[in-house]
Amino acid sequence: MSFIETQQNFMDYIKDPSNPLPEGIEARRMKIYRELFFNNVEGFVSNAFPVLKSLYSEQDWQQRVQLFFVGHDCHTPIFIEIAQEFLLFLQTEYTATEQDPPFMLELAHYEWLELVVAVAQESPQQKVINVADIETDAIVKMSLSVSSTSQIAQYTFDVQHISEDYRPDVPTEAPQFFCIYADFDDEVSFLQLNPLTAQVLAYMSQFESVQYSELINWLLMTFTNIEPEVLQQGCIELLLQLSDKGIIREFIG
Repeated sequence: MSFIETQQNFMDYIKDPSNPLPEGIEARRMKIYRELFFNNVEGFVSNAFPVLKSLYSEQDWQQRVQLFFVGHDCHTPIFIEIAQEFLLFLQTEYTATEQDPPFMLELAHYEWLELVVAVAQESPQQKVINVADIETDAIVKMSLSVSSTSQIAQYTFDVQHISEDYRPDVPTEAPQFFCIYADFDDEVSFLQLNPLTAQVLAYMSQFESVQYSELINWLLMTFTNIEPEVLQQGCIELLLQLSDKGIIREFIG
């Protein structure tokens, strides 16, 4: 048997001990290896999705991680990428049961985005806008971009409130829009958005940078029922508010 075949047999048994025991390795040792591998993966997944885990009994949670461990073809040892692989597993491979809450996928995505923001790096091409030190209309002359440490999301459940004591059965009447971002203390924060603000950020996030004139032209074409003067003034105020939180930055690239 070649080394590659031996290695594959070893991996197959680590994932699922119902596979044949690799030749020349005793069962006791393989059990230790398997527990080490599984406990590492389970620890990564549990740390990435603490709220989701809290909604299950320990046995039920272990069962879901076991299904991921056995069935998903994961190619990375990196913590955040294992979390992304688990989210992908839930979205595309896992069949939900009556024990799974209806908001499972949205909550998992929200918790994954929190992790993405937590490890995101500041972009050297983005500069914090000190709102207190600029004239109100100075922002219209800047190239603007959504911070590299911000993520925009839309959900049908109010995922930010979900806990062991709050488990909604049905979606909210209106969509829930969020910006998950790193504040100036590098803490992960979230801002609930109204639909217009969510659309502005979603539009801006498509581009490396946006000029105010480009943004206002898009707004005027999109929201034809709002007076141009109202849109222009509201847009400046919105950009200043988001800049004050570090969500909007000046692009200096």
